[in-house]
Amino acid sequence: MSRSDVIIVGGGLMGCSAAFFLRQRGRSVTLLETDLVGRQASGTNFGNVRRQGRPIDQLPLANRAIETWRKAKELLGSDVEYLQSGHMRVCYRDRPENVEKMEQYAADARQMGLDLEILTGNALRARFPFLGPEVLAGSYSPLDGHANPRLASPAFARAAKRLGAEIHENTKMVSAEKIGTDWEVRTEDGRIFRAPILLITAGAWGDKIAAQLGEPVPFATLAPTMSVTEPVPYAIAPAMGVMTPVEKETVYFRQVARGNIILGGSTRAISYPDLYRAYVLPQNTVSQLQQIRRLAPALGKLNIIRVWTGIEGYTPDSLPVMGPSGKESGLFYAFGFSGSGFQIGPGVGETMAELIDTGKTDIPLAGYDIRRFAKA
Repeated sequence: MSRSDVIIVGGGLMGCSAAFFLRQRGRSVTLLETDLVGRQASGTNFGNVRRQGRPIDQLPLANRAIETWRKAKELLGSDVEYLQSGHMRVCYRDRPENVEKMEQYAADARQMGLDLEILTGNALRARFPFLGPEVLAGSYSPLDGHANPRLASPAFARAAKRLGAEIHENTKMVSAEKIGTDWEVRTEDGRIFRAPILLITAGAWGDKIAAQLGEPVPFATLAPTMSVTEPVPYAIAPAMGVMTPVEKETVYFRQVARGNIILGGSTRAISYPDLYRAYVLPQNTVSQLQQIRRLAPALGKLNIIRVWTGIEGYTPDSLPVMGPSGKESGLFYAFGFSGSGFQIGPGVGETMAELIDTGKTDIPLAGYDIRRFAKA
């Protein structure tokens, strides 16, 4: 039997960063990951490190995270390919009301430490001449950027391990039970781990564990549509995306230093979390390409060289479950980030470490309380 201060179930970006920050605070940590760290949604997402477009009350968490992204190479001893290259969010001419929404969001965000520049007309075309004629306006965040999701979680895991955390990959939790003041976690291979604190960061499988612990959450698992093009000369620094309530229009792209364009968004597919499988549907890739041509027509001439997907967990209100259990002491959750967790991941890990270590945090978490679903 192994004992530590904290057991973390789930080795994505939330879990690995929490392990790292808990070790910085001197807490002993055991992390259990069913597969390999960062292999699920944390490693298969788009890699957007954006603050704009988030709920205003989530910006303190996003601001905390951006500070870690900016110093990630020095902090972790690994290059996660973070580029502070800006982020652009545009709206189309058929929804002119979105310009006013952009302006209001910018005014509110400024109060939370996020400065945005609204661009229209000649100023927009001069700055971003590759945008399609349907684009009406844009909101530009110069201090956001993007990173490589395949590198981020493993980098946090390695850094946590160097600080003394125990990282157990290919280790599936089968049960968790409160025995006295300790949580006893049993794994599929028969091992037993004990700790007074249990943190569930199991992503698209978080709802199943929460239900097992007596706190069910309404949940959906979906598979995003991702693509990458052949490399072309590097020319587009910021990540670009569309502000729209229409799912098929919600595309985004970024160019990496090697020249490839990474595409994401538009329609999603169902996934099969019990089988640890998700599949790219050809019709979703076609929809993505059609919408990318609206956003930046020149990209329609490039060849797609690879497509992929992952399994993401969504709550009904698209807000995460994050914070303490509503039923059991020593139990904490951080899952259900609804396709928007990558940027805030390090902030989630640091905040959960702070909450576990001190019992409090200044980051607003009331809107993420798991008990909101029991009330509903």
